[in-house]
Amino acid sequence: MAHLLKLLVTLLCLGLRYDPSQAAAIELESASSSEATRDWWQVAQFYQIYPRSFKDSDGDGIGDLQGIISKLDYLKDLGVTATWLSPIYTSPMADFGYDIADFFDIQAEYGTLKDFDELIAAANERGLKIILDFVPNHSSDENVWFQKSVRREKGYEDYYMWHDGYVNATTGQREPPSNWLQAFRGSAWEWNEQRGQYYLHQFAVKQPDLNYRNPAVVAQMKRVLTYWLDRGVAGFRIDAVPWCFEVLPDAEGRYPDEPLSGYTDDPDDSSYLKHIYTQDLIETVDMVYQWRQLLDDYKRIHGGDTRVLMVETYSALDYVMKFYGNHTTKGAQIPFNFQFIVGGEGNKNNTQLNAAGFLKIINSWLGQMPAGQTANWVMGNHDQRRVGSRYGENRIDIMNMLQMFLPGVSITYQGEELGMTDLDISWEDTRDPAACNSNANIYEQFTRDPARTPMQWSSEANAGFSTNSTTWLPINPNYVTVNAAAEAAANTSHLKLYKLLVELRKTKTLQYGNTRCAAVNENVLAVKRSLSGQPTYVLVANLLDTSVSGVDVASVLYASGSYKIKLLNPQATAAVGDSVALNNLSLPPYAALIVESV
Repeated sequence: MAHLLKLLVTLLCLGLRYDPSQAAAIELESASSSEATRDWWQVAQFYQIYPRSFKDSDGDGIGDLQGIISKLDYLKDLGVTATWLSPIYTSPMADFGYDIADFFDIQAEYGTLKDFDELIAAANERGLKIILDFVPNHSSDENVWFQKSVRREKGYEDYYMWHDGYVNATTGQREPPSNWLQAFRGSAWEWNEQRGQYYLHQFAVKQPDLNYRNPAVVAQMKRVLTYWLDRGVAGFRIDAVPWCFEVLPDAEGRYPDEPLSGYTDDPDDSSYLKHIYTQDLIETVDMVYQWRQLLDDYKRIHGGDTRVLMVETYSALDYVMKFYGNHTTKGAQIPFNFQFIVGGEGNKNNTQLNAAGFLKIINSWLGQMPAGQTANWVMGNHDQRRVGSRYGENRIDIMNMLQMFLPGVSITYQGEELGMTDLDISWEDTRDPAACNSNANIYEQFTRDPARTPMQWSSEANAGFSTNSTTWLPINPNYVTVNAAAEAAANTSHLKLYKLLVELRKTKTLQYGNTRCAAVNENVLAVKRSLSGQPTYVLVANLLDTSVSGVDVASVLYASGSYKIKLLNPQATAAVGDSVALNNLSLPPYAALIVESV
C-alpha cells in the first residue's frame, strides 16, 4: 500500500497541471502514528541565526555570541527546539565566516570559546539545542593548513587542489588547468606565485578548496566535527555540500572543461557552465554517510540525544534524496528541502504563484522522498530573498501557516516570524562578495545582503539591535512597526500567529498524522492533517488577490463532519470558534483558516 501510494504521489507530481474542472490532490500516509518512532528532531522547530545580524551586545554594530545568549529566552518563548548558527569560526571575513582560518576557535568580534561554552550551557538550561554550521569544502587562504600547503610542507602537499596549468603555445602565457568557474564570478583557478601552481577555489579567491581525495583531509575534518561535539553541539548544518569532490584528472593529469549551459551569455557567471565535473559527484554522498556514521558512533560512545546532520544542496532532487541514505547506510536526517525557494518562478518572485503551483512544490518533495524518511520545509535563509519579498507581504502569514502545518521538520530563518522583508542595499553599502565581485550595474542580481539586514527587535534606535551609531549593514526603515516588541504587544501580528502555530504544531495530529493536499481551484490550496482518535485539522488558503465563494474543500479532502475555526490570518473575515461549512466556503483575497473537527 505504501509503495503504491508513493508511486501515485510521484505520478501526480510529475504530471500536475491546473485544471479548473478537476481538483488535483495528493495524500501522504504517515508511516506510523506511534510517538515511540519519532526522535526529537523529527518534530522539531529549527531556527536559523545569522550571528552577525542577530544581536550586538558590545556596541560595535556587529552581532555576537553574548547577543545570542541575551535572546535565548525569546527563542524559548517562540517555541524553538534547536537553533543553528551560521559560521562563528575565526575568519578574515572575505565571505563573512564561510572562509575559515581556524576551525577550532571563535571569531574575535563574535566572542571567545568561553562565550561559546556559556552559550551551550545557557541553551541547555532552557531546553534548547545548538547546531553549528560546518563548512567542509574550503578554508580561508589564511588558514595554517593552506600556508603549509603553499610551502609544500610534509603532510600538507596535497591538502588542497593544486595544478601547474598550461602554457598557451600561441601567446606563451600560462593559463588555468580548465574553464571551471567559481560561484562568485570568474575563473575557479588562482595562481599562487610562491608555490608556482594554480589552486582551485569554487567560491572566493580567499576560499581554497580542500582535497577530499586526500585521507588526511578527511581525517582532519572529522576531528573538527568531534571537537565541537565534545563542546556540546547537537549537530551540524553542512554548507555547500555538492562542491566537496571534483572529477579525477585523466591519465595525463588534465581536468575536463565543463560544457556551456546556454543559460547566459556572461562568461564570468557561474551559470555559464554546466557543472557536471565539479558538483554533485557520488563521492560527496558517501562523505556525508561517513559524517553521519561519526555522529552515530559519538552517541553510542558518549550517550545523549541523537546528533543531527542538515545538508545544504540546491541540486536536482534525485541527487538530494540520496543524502537521506540507502537500504544499508544512513545519511543526513535533514537534506534541506529548498523547493519553496527554487520552485515556482524561482527565488526572485513568486507573488503570483497559484494553488496548483504551490501544490506542485509540495508534491515535488513528498513525491520523491524515500519511504520512512522525514520531510522538512525551508522557506528562506541568509542566501535568499526573504519570504515576504518573494511571495508577497500579503502571504507572510500563509507561508508560516504552511510551514508549520505540513508534515515533518520546520526551519525558520531569523525574522521570518516577524514578517521582515528585504531592504534594497546600495552599491556603496554592499558587503556580499557575490555582489562585490560584479559591478554597480549588475550587483543586484547576485547580492544576498537584502536578507541579511539586522534583526528588528524594537522601535528603538537601530531596531534595538545595536547601540552603535552605525551597523554592519543598514537596517530596514520599517523596523518602526515591524519589530518583535511591537508585534508581541499587538492584538494581532505575524509573531502572535506564529506562536499560535507553534503550539498547534505540538498536537499529535500535526506531529504524527496523515496529510492530504489539494489545489481546489486556481486560488485555493487546502491541506488536511488527520490521525485516528485525534481531531482533524484543515488549512484552507486563498493565495490570490481575488475573492472566491462556494468553494467545496470537503469533497476533495474527504473532510466530512463539522468544523470550527482554530486559527486565521487578519485577511479572513471571521473569528476563532466560528463554525464553517467546508463544502461552501467564501474567502476574501489572501485569507487563510485552520479549522478543527468538532
